[in-house]
Amino acid sequence: MINIELLRKETDKVKEGVAAKQFDPTLVDKAKEFDTKRLALVKELDGLRAKRNEIAKLGKASDEGKKIKEDLKAKEPELENAESEFQEIFAQIPNLPLADVPLGAGEKDNVEIKKWGTPREFKFTPKDHLELGKNLGILDFETGAKVVGSQFYYLYGDAALLELSLIQYAYELLSKEGFLPVITPDLAKSRYYLGTGYTPRGNEAQTYEIKDEDLGLIATAEVTLAGKHADEILDEKNLPLKYIGYSHCFRQEAGAYGKYSKGLYRVHEFTKAEMFIYCLPEESEKMHQYILEMEEKIYQSLGLPYRVLQMCTGDLGAMAAKKYDVEAWMPTRGDYGEVTSTSNCTDYQARNLNIKYRRKDGKTEYLHMLNGTAIATSRTPLAIMENYQEEDGTITIPEVLRKWMGKDKITPRT
Repeated sequence: MINIELLRKETDKVKEGVAAKQFDPTLVDKAKEFDTKRLALVKELDGLRAKRNEIAKLGKASDEGKKIKEDLKAKEPELENAESEFQEIFAQIPNLPLADVPLGAGEKDNVEIKKWGTPREFKFTPKDHLELGKNLGILDFETGAKVVGSQFYYLYGDAALLELSLIQYAYELLSKEGFLPVITPDLAKSRYYLGTGYTPRGNEAQTYEIKDEDLGLIATAEVTLAGKHADEILDEKNLPLKYIGYSHCFRQEAGAYGKYSKGLYRVHEFTKAEMFIYCLPEESEKMHQYILEMEEKIYQSLGLPYRVLQMCTGDLGAMAAKKYDVEAWMPTRGDYGEVTSTSNCTDYQARNLNIKYRRKDGKTEYLHMLNGTAIATSRTPLAIMENYQEEDGTITIPEVLRKWMGKDKITPRT
């Protein structure tokens, strides 16, 4: 959630930010109206309690005391309702975009800021990853659909080893950068998936909920890494905290998507290595650029041409104040496709989950939280398979992965 003082003192600024994100600015007016209402009730109830205490000091019952008791009994539920109304609306106000985020309504207004690598020119017609995977006997969506449903899959042989190699590579690289390796649970309580922005219902539904339990399958280790320090006060001297978390990720992927969403590009379950940083507010921009640098380092070392996009205000989502996407070249679409992203959520998630830090002078403040994908083991293998394919249908393995794969080429499974 945003700082409530912004709502009270800089209402127009908040409305501008909300509108820039393509959210409804009337949410701000409603939240302020409910805030004013609840504050008036708090003031009224505090006054009644003070009078009740004065009368109690006299040590005798009175008609005025009885009246105050009745008024309190009537007003306290009214305050509870006002609090509930306010929180419901206030929670819908998104994080405000940072000043250097480009204005825009959606995806078409994102800004390309960098390109790396030159897309390969094939001397043959390249196959897509689905055909490659089927011919090699390593990727199986048919059995996934039979056993689970559409957009689930099986990996066999070298495809399974490729996934594990990518995770091991990311963990080795980032461990050397001071990230603590973590394997997190694949479930979280609703407070944590809602607090990090993953909704179970609506147009942007992601989370699969567990029936009769306050649990959901996480969409990313961001959820469990953010929840790790909920309701804690961290010491300034220990910041930044850097984690690289491994988890399975589950996403409903509700809604309609385009023709390039087939196969591994958009699935309901995959594994991921996720970078997560807790830091001082004044360091969050530097940390954001650092995460992006790590993402670029990974994709450069894998030899995958890519571009970096800065998301415009209308494509940030609720939690992010600033966001970058890294898109790898995907030969059979003849275009780039997102493989990773990194978001600076400033203090928004920290306020949701009550995570603070203590400065040297003893004062406590909300810290900043950032996340970024190191490897998503659906889209990265897709990009490797298509970019490294050979005319005979085999796939050359990127050099940095060969020590884990134990070979330099993926050949048909026998």
